[in-house]
Amino acid sequence: MILSINSQKFKVRIVSSPKDIKNGMMKKKFNDEFNGMLFLMSDGTHSFWMKNCIIPLDIIYIKDNKITKIHNNCPPCETDDCDNYPGTGNLVLELRGGTCKDSDISVGDSIKFEW
Repeated sequence: MILSINSQKFKVRIVSSPKDIKNGMMKKKFNDEFNGMLFLMSDGTHSFWMKNCIIPLDIIYIKDNKITKIHNNCPPCETDDCDNYPGTGNLVLELRGGTCKDSDISVGDSIKFEW
């Protein structure tokens, strides 16, 4: 699936099962098949962490197709005492760290989907 924010397009991998949501980008790299991971969540407040991630990530919370919160360039963590990155929404998008700043993606921007 293609997700657009402003003029930027991202090929996203959709994640919806509890196990896949828990594992997220742990030990994974973006590649030619996807450069974003989109988590389908229940509406509410959630918190993500960076345990066993390989690269820094931008964590973007989305509600009603609008960005509600961005955590920029969150560093990987290898311990159980990792920082948490909370936000509210029914979708969470993870992109390569620094993407939001480089692409001028901000809170309030709209998300569009292309199938």
